[in-house]
Amino acid sequence: MTLMTHDHALTDAAAIMIRDERATDVAARERLLDAAFGPGRRRKTSERLREGRAPARGLSLVAMDGDRLVGTIRLWHVDAGGAPALLLGPLAVDASHRSLGLGARLIGEALFRAARDGHRAVLLVGDAAYYERFGFSRHGARDLALPGPVDIERFLALEFVAGALDGARGRVVATGTPLAARDRKRAA
Repeated sequence: MTLMTHDHALTDAAAIMIRDERATDVAARERLLDAAFGPGRRRKTSERLREGRAPARGLSLVAMDGDRLVGTIRLWHVDAGGAPALLLGPLAVDASHRSLGLGARLIGEALFRAARDGHRAVLLVGDAAYYERFGFSRHGARDLALPGPVDIERFLALEFVAGALDGARGRVVATGTPLAARDRKRAA
């Protein structure tokens, strides 16, 4: 629901619905990601683990303000140095809807679903000060490497199961379902 006051649209954050991503959301999601991350977004190290793969089933979510997509989050299957895990990202919220707690709601729902579905750990590259409140830290990722350059202080992990990443060492590798060639362009 959008309220009008002083010629400014204010969104009632509680009215924003979080739901599973649909095929019809792809174009809007791509526009949001382009706006949030700019033209270099496909060159990011985490993208090497996502390209050509399907996101984890049930872990691609969008935030909808009426019929407008205003947020997105996805999680992906990876092997974290010998331990099964998920990779979180990208997370994006439309500039008009920032500071409403929508990013936190998307993360919370995605993590809830991942834990409920039996996943044991999640990795991400992001701002430690932001993600620490969800339980992410450098601890579980300390002996892992990504397939490209990354600021090591931004490479974080969260274990749903204590010790899920104990002994995990080496490179993080994509393990998600490969997309068929025709699906790669659509899911980009």
